Amino acid sequence: MEKGIRKVIFPILFGFFVMGFVDVVGIATNYVKNDFGLSDTMANLIPMMVFLWFAIFSIPTGMLMRKIGRRNTVALAMLITTGAMILPLIGYNFTLVLIAFALLGIGNTILQVSLNPMVAAVVSPDKTTSVLTLGQFLKAVSSFLGPLIAVAAASYLGNWKGIFAIYALITLVSLFWLISTVREEVTDGGETTSFGAIASLLKDKYILALFGGILFVVGIDVGLNTTIPKLLMDKCQIALEEAGLGTSLYFSAKTIGTFLGAFLLARLSAQKFFFHSMWIAIVAFMVLLASNNLAVMLTMIVIVGLTCANVFSILFSYALQHRAELDNEISALMIMGVSGGALITPLMGLLADQFGQVAGMSLLLVGILYLLACSKLFIKNK
Repeated sequence: MEKGIRKVIFPILFGFFVMGFVDVVGIATNYVKNDFGLSDTMANLIPMMVFLWFAIFSIPTGMLMRKIGRRNTVALAMLITTGAMILPLIGYNFTLVLIAFALLGIGNTILQVSLNPMVAAVVSPDKTTSVLTLGQFLKAVSSFLGPLIAVAAASYLGNWKGIFAIYALITLVSLFWLISTVREEVTDGGETTSFGAIASLLKDKYILALFGGILFVVGIDVGLNTTIPKLLMDKCQIALEEAGLGTSLYFSAKTIGTFLGAFLLARLSAQKFFFHSMWIAIVAFMVLLASNNLAVMLTMIVIVGLTCANVFSILFSYALQHRAELDNEISALMIMGVSGGALITPLMGLLADQFGQVAGMSLLLVGILYLLACSKLFIKNK
């Protein structure tokens, strides 16, 4: 990587660390529920406030990028994120918490849409997948550290809400690093686009297939996050506290997988890497559903986490490279798929209520089979 590219890529990659702040919603929901004595229904409004905006703001952000440029769009996202972090420090009540997490969701949507094509603009096409994977690793590390920072804030600062002050400071550092380093940005002449023009990209069968891949990989992630403990309790008759280990193992495996993927994808064919990873994931998932042995099931969960860790980055990079002249619009469309992926979880719940947890989890196996088909599509188009 050339010296000039190295200079700008580091503040861009640090933006992925800021991107991971959105996952504070998990631990924050538990604290807020206790602080205000909320029911589960009321507490669940908090994560909804975050992920709702991926559906609403993704395409408008793609249009905005075409007008003001990627760097300025990323800067706007970080300003909104900083405001979201400051709000609970100014006043702490449930209404302000909902507003703060709505702003966090909006800021994160804008950041995800704009940061990914920013990477594609400064690195060579053959390095895009690897660098995006490295960015996802930094996001995973940030997500992993969130609960630890909240506990540390409660211990050393006297209140868990200290995490918001820490996050606000880090976001401001990232913002100033970005605007002071990334001075020149390649844009497409400021030409505007429309909502309909972006949505019409789905007429491209290749883009449509990749969009479906994003839906499924996010659905797999969300589905495993919510269902692994239930599956372990159902099949192994263990307590929730023990079953929660399965979710921790899954996210630990994903973090390790993205770290390894950043190096492997710089040296190996992304298409073949994806293809073989999906075959391993299918076998591991089938063993997971068939087994009643806790050790075997936990091992399969780790394997699924490792093999699925880099799928999002691979899909995203191939979408950007397919129509490089429309990278802003394609990024917006792909990120909109993040919200759509959450639709898989209610379908899993319906199947589980009718036929049991294995039936609900089987829907995720269908998703992995679809991703295998996507991997073959890549190979065919090469």
